[in-house]
Amino acid sequence: MRARRPRAAVNKLPMRSTLKNTGLLAVGVVAGVAVTMQFSALAYKPVEPSMPLDGLRQLSRVVDVIQSSYVEPVKGDKLLTEAINGMVGSLDPHSGYLDPAAYRELREGTEGRFVGLGIEIGQSDEGYVEIVAPMEDSPAERAGIQAGDLITRIDGADVRGLGLDEAVKRMRGTPGTRVTLTIARASAPQPLVLTVERQEIVQKSVKAKIVEPGYAWMRISQFQEPTVDDMAAKLAELARAEPHLKGLVLDLRNDPGGLLQGAIGVAAAFLPEGVEIVSTNGQLAEMRQRYFGRPEYYMLRSGRDPLAAVPNLFKTLPLVVLVNTGSASASEIVAGALQDHKRASIVGTRTFGKGSVQTIRPIGTEAAVKLTTARYYTPAGRSIQARGIVPDFAVDETAEDDGLNALRMREADLEHHLSGDAEEATREDDIEEQMALLAKLRQRKPLAYGSATDFQLAQAVKHLKGERMQLSTRQDGAKLAGAVKQD
Repeated sequence: MRARRPRAAVNKLPMRSTLKNTGLLAVGVVAGVAVTMQFSALAYKPVEPSMPLDGLRQLSRVVDVIQSSYVEPVKGDKLLTEAINGMVGSLDPHSGYLDPAAYRELREGTEGRFVGLGIEIGQSDEGYVEIVAPMEDSPAERAGIQAGDLITRIDGADVRGLGLDEAVKRMRGTPGTRVTLTIARASAPQPLVLTVERQEIVQKSVKAKIVEPGYAWMRISQFQEPTVDDMAAKLAELARAEPHLKGLVLDLRNDPGGLLQGAIGVAAAFLPEGVEIVSTNGQLAEMRQRYFGRPEYYMLRSGRDPLAAVPNLFKTLPLVVLVNTGSASASEIVAGALQDHKRASIVGTRTFGKGSVQTIRPIGTEAAVKLTTARYYTPAGRSIQARGIVPDFAVDETAEDDGLNALRMREADLEHHLSGDAEEATREDDIEEQMALLAKLRQRKPLAYGSATDFQLAQAVKHLKGERMQLSTRQDGAKLAGAVKQD
C-alpha cells in the first residue's frame, strides 16, 4: 500500500480507574478515542533558546549510569526514545512521540486502510482478546470468526499479558502472510484453531438505510479521508430509495473523531453554504483560525466538490443527531455546529469532551511528535474541552439504563487533561452500583446500532414524528436535559 500524506490519528487514552477500564473492555468495546488532527508542513522552529546545556549533560549522565550499572544491558536508543515519550506524554493525554511504527499506523488509520484480519477487538476480564465484530467481507469473517469469540493464542503465544497494542501488532503484517489464532467460543466444547491470511482492509466509516417509510438513518463511525465522499454518496442513495423523506437521524454514537476536514464537510452538508463550523485558538498564529462550510475547508482531494452530489433537501430536512459518551473530538465539532445553528436536535447523553487539536510535527523522515496546539470552539464560541456537548434531550441507551455510558470515562476524568473554559466536576460513582451495573451488562448482547432493538434510534424517530420520547430519569440525565434550555 502506498501511503498518502497523513492527516489524522487514533489515540488510545489512558484509563485512570481500574474498574471503569475493566467494565468498558469486558463488554467488548474498543477503548480508543481519535483526536482532531492537523498536519504541519512547517519545519521545526524553536520559539525559545535550546534546552540549557547543563540539562542535556545531566540527561547524558543518566543514560551513562543506566547503561553501565543496570542489572541487564540496555540500548541507548531505547532509553532516549523512552525519555522523549515521557517528556511529550507528560503534557496532556493526547500529546505523544510517534516512533516509525506508530507514525506508519497513524497514516494507515487516517486513510481507512490497513493490512490485517479485519476485526474490531476489546479485552476480556481474563486478559484475552475479545472479538467485538468481524468486519464485513474481511479475512476474519471468511475464516468463521464471530462476535464474542476470545482469541487465547496468536501463533501459539498466549495473549494474556500482551496488551491490545501488542496483540494488534502480531495480527498485522504483510499482505498474503498467515497468522494462526486459537479461539475460545462459548458454543464450542474445544478451542478452535483458525489460520487467517492477512489482507489489506478498507474500512467503511459510513452506513445508511431507510429505517421506516419516510425516515432514514446514517451512521458515521469515524472521520477518515473518504468519509465526506462516502457520506455524499449515501445521502444521494437515501434520496433515491425514499423520494418522500420526512427526517434523518445522524448517528455519531461512539464516533471517536478523526479528520477535522471530515467534520467540517459532514456539518456543511446540512447547513447553509459558507457558515462557520468551528474555530481554533492556540499560541501560534497558524492555530488561530476560523473554518467555514466551503470546499476549500473540507476537500482533501483535488477535483469535484463531493457535496455537489448531495440533494438540496438535506439542507432543510428535519434532523436528529445521536451522541453518547463515546462521541468525541470531530464528532463533537459536528454536533456542536448543528446545535449552535439550531439545525438539529441533539439526542442521547453528554459527549466525551475532547476539545483540543493536535498537530503532527515531523521529526526527520520517519518519526513525529503529536502535540496539542489549540482548543477548538463551536460557532457560538463554546469550548467543548472537558465539558462535552450537552444534548437537547437526554435519552438513555436502553429503556432501563444508559448501559456502558454509565461506566465510561470522559476527558475530564483523564490525568493532566487540558482545562476547559466551562469545566465541570467529574462524577463520583458508587463502586457497588458500578459493579452491579457491570454484572448486568455482561449478560446483555452488544447493542447493534441501526437495528430494530436500538432504543435511542427509536426515540430519535419519534422526535422527528413529533411524538413524545422516553427521556432519561437519571439525576444526571435530568440535569443534562435542562442544561441547554438555560443557556
